[in-house]
Amino acid sequence: MGVRPPQQDGSDADHIEFGIAALEPHLDERIDYPATGDEIVRTIGDVQVPYDASGGTVALSEILERTPTRRFESKRDLLDTLHPVFEEYRAAASNSLVGRLRGLLPF
Repeated sequence: MGVRPPQQDGSDADHIEFGIAALEPHLDERIDYPATGDEIVRTIGDVQVPYDASGGTVALSEILERTPTRRFESKRDLLDTLHPVFEEYRAAASNSLVGRLRGLLPF
């Protein structure tokens, strides 16, 4: 998932990646599938992954703990499994008081 930040100066700013789009670059060829969540974290580290455009992050290990699956057959299987968990985090952040206040501000 990714969104472009608001354009205020007319320049072409980079887009902000979060969720599986932010995680995917970390999932390199060092991971041998099938792999468990623990094996993935040991291989690439417990990276902090942004789950929304406001900068909220969560540790990869925490996201993996919230999935019903413990073993992933492929990178695609992993990303498909993690997507709804990232969506839950994003929805929870946007429903919080701070999330609603951020939504009202222009930056």
